[in-house]
Amino acid sequence: MSTTVAEKVDGRRLRSERTRLAIIEAYLDLLRENPRIPPATAIAERSGFSVRSIFERFPDLLALRVAAADHAFAVGNAAAAPRHIDGDRATRIHSQVETRSQTCERWLPLWRAVNANQGDSAELKVRIALTRRAIMARLELMYAPELSTLPADRRRRLVVALETLTEFESWGRMREFYGLSVEEACAVWRGAIDHLLPPTPPSAAS
Repeated sequence: MSTTVAEKVDGRRLRSERTRLAIIEAYLDLLRENPRIPPATAIAERSGFSVRSIFERFPDLLALRVAAADHAFAVGNAAAAPRHIDGDRATRIHSQVETRSQTCERWLPLWRAVNANQGDSAELKVRIALTRRAIMARLELMYAPELSTLPADRRRRLVVALETLTEFESWGRMREFYGLSVEEACAVWRGAIDHLLPPTPPSAAS
């Protein structure tokens, strides 16, 4: 049976999307190995495609950075789905820190690259704001019992403090400057969060 025009178009589209994803993943792999933003030639070599193929899919490297940020946001959101939201205080803290630490460990290089170039792109600024809002929403969900005991202004300040405590650069500083292991860094966050949170209401304590 002959291949239809529509099937040929769909096949080309699928191959193009696979090439695009391979370029994004090559860019991310290079960032994890070296914090300096990689040139197009290095991305082409790592992905197995030509420099021309890169610029056929992305008008410039800033557009590639935005696409990588979108990819990371989608993957990170899926992997960081809140767990144990009905658990006791210790379980919720452990779960939230474990999830957040995995996100930071995986995506810190990209976060740095995005922040380094946000002045050149309104789109990158939007991605940064979306990421921060998503983090704050998870914190509000995970620690809803404790936050519910506070008036709105204090609740807002505490969530801002928790987001600042568990930001990407905080993780990078513990891991790189202080040389903490993943578990040691997680223990720092768990202790600080437990200290900052108000007492858990009796109805949610068990």
